[in-house]
Amino acid sequence: MGQPAGGAGRTAIVVKGYPRLSETFIAQEILALQQRGQAQLIVSLRHPTDSHVHDLNRRITAPVLYLPEYLRSEPRRVLAAWAWARRQPGYRAALAAFLADWRRDPGASRGRRFGQACVLARELPGDVDRLHSHYLHTPASTTRYAALIRGLPWSFSAHAKDIWTTPAWDLRRKLASAAWGVTCTAANRRYLNGLAPADRPVALVYHGLDFSRFPKPAVRPPRDGSDPDDPVRIVSVGRAVEKKGYDVLLTALAGLPAGLHWRFVHIGGGQELARLRSLAQGLGLAEKVDWRGAQAQDKVVQALCEADLFVLAARIARNGDRDGLPNVLMEAQAVGLACLATKVSAIPELIEDGRTGRLVAPDDAAALGRGLAGLIACPDDRQRLGAAGAARVRRDFSFERGIDWLAARFDLADDACAAATA
Repeated sequence: MGQPAGGAGRTAIVVKGYPRLSETFIAQEILALQQRGQAQLIVSLRHPTDSHVHDLNRRITAPVLYLPEYLRSEPRRVLAAWAWARRQPGYRAALAAFLADWRRDPGASRGRRFGQACVLARELPGDVDRLHSHYLHTPASTTRYAALIRGLPWSFSAHAKDIWTTPAWDLRRKLASAAWGVTCTAANRRYLNGLAPADRPVALVYHGLDFSRFPKPAVRPPRDGSDPDDPVRIVSVGRAVEKKGYDVLLTALAGLPAGLHWRFVHIGGGQELARLRSLAQGLGLAEKVDWRGAQAQDKVVQALCEADLFVLAARIARNGDRDGLPNVLMEAQAVGLACLATKVSAIPELIEDGRTGRLVAPDDAAALGRGLAGLIACPDDRQRLGAAGAARVRRDFSFERGIDWLAARFDLADDACAAATA
């Protein structure tokens, strides 16, 4: 790639895994910055595991550097990198930072991040002049140590799990080390700015959507659940993990009145799929649930356009993990699909209860069931909420505003909108 605007060098973008079907928001951002002229190197801590690839990823032209996922798998590469790193002026500072962290978190994962950082520092091309980490947990650890070894600035984008499952002491150290950072919800920003240095507050930049990838909202058939041959189509997109609350959703579906006719489609992978399938079987829902697994973006959009109602029963997991502002909700609203979700994290920043969607308390199957029953039976309500949600998401959650802000921070354009979501 050519040099970006402003004469800056390449940016190394560090991610946990690449490409990932569940991280369209990261691919969308990388592609948008590429189109603004950013020269990029993608650095991945893991090799891909998804069998599908989004079209977004195919349009990204940056090369990918895969670090050794486990140090023992590439010992020569790791030892050569460590021997090289020890001769660098920044090694002492990186080692001191690592050892201070190790004393608080003496585990194999912490050691692996330092080994990966040595490999990253050694193998960075000479034209890379900054690093940017997506996520504040393991990718940021590797990024921070590598930046210290190389004497380069680094920045971050913080999202959800990485914030709420990382100890406060670890966050404080990373926030103090980074040149700047952004996060995608107001709830995240409030928490992080309670830990960040006063002179380097974390900024709010919503992911937003590139609406050119989504069809315009359309009027949907007036299904009301009364016809067994034409049931209301309910869809949810998300990994089968605790924080998504799919066990609560299945319980709510099982409690719906027998006279309401519906079908439920789930799209997503995840380690709890087998358990959820078994739960659906036990609840007598097997014939009404379609488990489609992980899907590429075009298949997801098609499913959203064919559905009548989108549901997400997000909750705070026992380890503190939670969603930020799920992109799938914005995607559903973008095509005019009525949304029923829970009052968790930043979801109320997007959905205004009764105006642009419906919200219920998390972990409340009865309340979720009442919300489902009402919306299944009332196509007029679904159409009204879907239209209002589409209007708001398209007005307030375009990704262009956030990309303007990031482009300015990356020095891609002097006239970028520096005032965006400060």
